[in-house]
Amino acid sequence: MSKARRIVHKYGGTSVGSPERLHAVAQRVKATSESDAELVVVVSAMSGETNRLLDLAASVSPEPARRELDVLLATGEQASTALLTMALADVGVDAVSLQGHQVRIATDSSFGRARIKSIDVSRVEKALAEGHVAVIAGFQGVDEEHNITTLGRGGSDTSAVALAAALSAEACEIYTDVPGVFTADPRICPDAVKLDRISFDEMIELAGQGTKILQIRSVECAKRYGVNVCVRSSFDDGEGTWVVPEEESMEEVLVSGVAFDRDQAKITLQGVPDRPGLAASVLGPLAGSGIVIDMIVQNVAEDGRTDLTFTVPDAEKARAEEMVRKVADEVGARGVVAAGGLAKVSVVGLGMRNHAGVAARAFELLASESVNIQMISTSEIKISVVVELGDLERAVNVLHRGFIGSESEVGSGTG
Repeated sequence: MSKARRIVHKYGGTSVGSPERLHAVAQRVKATSESDAELVVVVSAMSGETNRLLDLAASVSPEPARRELDVLLATGEQASTALLTMALADVGVDAVSLQGHQVRIATDSSFGRARIKSIDVSRVEKALAEGHVAVIAGFQGVDEEHNITTLGRGGSDTSAVALAAALSAEACEIYTDVPGVFTADPRICPDAVKLDRISFDEMIELAGQGTKILQIRSVECAKRYGVNVCVRSSFDDGEGTWVVPEEESMEEVLVSGVAFDRDQAKITLQGVPDRPGLAASVLGPLAGSGIVIDMIVQNVAEDGRTDLTFTVPDAEKARAEEMVRKVADEVGARGVVAAGGLAKVSVVGLGMRNHAGVAARAFELLASESVNIQMISTSEIKISVVVELGDLERAVNVLHRGFIGSESEVGSGTG
């Protein structure tokens, strides 16, 4: 007789980071499998293992081939699946481990950042039909040439959500070392509180602006295929936070969270003749080199010249600056200025769509703490500002107090 429900669990590196933690996960899996649920478990490499393998590769070769690096890194998840399956056997759970190529998680050939194209779940279905718990390696797949590929940092989240979609699972539960999604990072904002529910769109924005709880591609996948996701701790039995389709009541909350990213630098191309194609000629080569460009601001002066300013990860500042200086003469720029040590702070909330005065209130709050805004970017449900890294904590806390805490209120400005 088939079981009524189908659930996907995903356990991160800290959750499977030691023999003791593996046995704790095995007990949780056992409890779920003994209910009326068919269970698929997706695991990451043990905490620290991916970094250890990267260091090992660097000690052998200064520039290892990306194909071979994927072969190496995939062994971290392979070890986790085998070890957890052993732990499950010890507690009486019938389980089978499966790697990405055995499930046939088909990806493109972008080694180190592959994207899932399709999943053949027939082998997983067979395992479930035979009464097994399927323990599947996250983070990895296989391309058309049967090469092992990896999905990039946080890729196990995407593996789990994609499998949940392919298996028509009731839910995908992401077990990690935090009890859920908070209104801000509790480590720098003591007033932060855990959210019970958050919409896909809000979670995508928070993930994109620096919140590390979920990998952004996993949330985009969940939204696309309608997979309800729950983020919860593997260290307790708390309810966690559900990431779900938008509900009418969610718009009643003006701001759901404050996110930040410490890793920001900005580059300004000064005094460039304003003409069509300028941004493409400057930013195109950067994107082609794999440098992620975030916020972009262009100001046009009366003399027909423009300043083009954009942000990149601080770690890419030197490389990006070098590339921009090479094109500065070609586009007739007067100069190039680069600055690091910056941070991006964002407020996110569905309620911002229908409420005027949010931007004005945010700027007032930052001014009250003498936080200087260097750049501004907005979307329908987000306002982001770039500030000095030293102002980050004050900026996060004043915005959280003003929009989420006891001081929350919004004026009647135009926003």
